[in-house]
Amino acid sequence: MEQSDKELFRRVTGAPSILAEARSREAVSAWFAATAPLIQWDVVETPIGPLYLAISDMGLCRLDFSEPEERFISRLDPLAHVVRDPGALSIFRGELGEYFAGRRKNFDVPIDMRRVGAFQRSVLDAALHIPAGSFWTYQQVARYIGRPKASRAVGQALARNPVAIFVPCHRVLAADGSLHGYAGGLERKEALLKLEGAV
Repeated sequence: MEQSDKELFRRVTGAPSILAEARSREAVSAWFAATAPLIQWDVVETPIGPLYLAISDMGLCRLDFSEPEERFISRLDPLAHVVRDPGALSIFRGELGEYFAGRRKNFDVPIDMRRVGAFQRSVLDAALHIPAGSFWTYQQVARYIGRPKASRAVGQALARNPVAIFVPCHRVLAADGSLHGYAGGLERKEALLKLEGAV
């Protein structure tokens, strides 16, 4: 269909003109740039491999292990404006460096839990109360949150922890002390526990 035929078709069908459509796209793009939440991310090299970190205006919102860049970005808020910005993550990189050097046991950076449901948040909050160098069982976490029969649900909530290490789900073990279900792999879970002196 030639350009004049396309314009005729648009007039007959009531579709907007090509110019109007282009202006509409520009307006939507401008609105998105002005109102979309900003998520900044980068990759941090650590002794247990690369960590992909993302922060929002509220704090750390995602940490993934050794992900391909595209997969990591696909897990972020689809309505956000996503930008790689190493400088924006310097405080998070610094605290991770201190942690892996053995100079830090807990983190002081803000964590963004807005996309976490109430039950999972209670489980992750419980994990924050487990001292470095020790561990709890799934049953202990379930009791701590007032849901003593929810050990399996606790395990599932910990497996979906969006900010591992910063919220130390690696400090939760099975009742017999064995390692179970860690997003970064059991070898990383064991390395983190050894670093903290728990095993």
